[in-house]
Amino acid sequence: MQAIIDIGSNSVRLMLWADGKSLYKRVNTTRLGSGLALTGSLNEEAAERTARAVKEYAEEGAAKGASVHIFATAAVRDSENGEKFCRRVKALCGLDVDVVSGEEEARLGLMGALSCGDGGIVDIGGASTEICLSQGGKPVYSLSLPIGAVRLYDTCGEDREKLLTEIGAKLAFSGKIVPAGKTYAIGGTGSTLASVMLGLERYDGQKIQDFPMSYEGVSALADRLLSMDAAGRRAIKGMDERRADIIAGGALLLEQIMKKMSLAEVFASDRDNLEGYAALRGLK
Repeated sequence: MQAIIDIGSNSVRLMLWADGKSLYKRVNTTRLGSGLALTGSLNEEAAERTARAVKEYAEEGAAKGASVHIFATAAVRDSENGEKFCRRVKALCGLDVDVVSGEEEARLGLMGALSCGDGGIVDIGGASTEICLSQGGKPVYSLSLPIGAVRLYDTCGEDREKLLTEIGAKLAFSGKIVPAGKTYAIGGTGSTLASVMLGLERYDGQKIQDFPMSYEGVSALADRLLSMDAAGRRAIKGMDERRADIIAGGALLLEQIMKKMSLAEVFASDRDNLEGYAALRGLK
């Protein structure tokens, strides 16, 4: 059995993995990337909060008899004090943190959502966004952009014009990106938007998986979310309350990516870089 811990910019997640499948997942929203876009460094309180969340999940995995693996993404790799944070995690857990590159993060998401199939993924994280395409069972395009839901909230708040300006500047990639199959929106932004569209009373990964979200639907939901404050969003059925402040910018970012890539629809995925990490690291 394996315990895989993902240290993201918005949350720390745990997945218990055995016999090639996920047994369960847990999430703790610690906002490690809060303020990173403004200072270039991890906030000390957020870093300590996150390190202790990692420790708790590592202890949970060990208690289950699992081998524990820890990886980190944009907030840690982009910050000036990311190495210091990793040392703190090792001091608490006795384990090294595998800090993955942006390109590898994209591949992890691709493998998690598509396994060896053809298609694409859009992974909107807290501090970065990954776009990756697969054809013939192999990655053919991979891009990591320095923009995410937490970064947008820190730099633009909920100002639509500022958000559009920032998103437009970061989405200035060239070349025609055409997925060979379905494109999946993975990560917390995509799954939260799907949960709201479905009106779920509680999160249900089976209902989320493969749920289609049209460009028109994503655009309308982004407009709706931007017209409300965080308190109003928290009252929406299906909303993850921990994402209520950052979800509007994330929704607008997804809409603009779909527009840029000429995607008529994307599909939500409950499978993501946690499953991808297990697969690409050959964990059983």
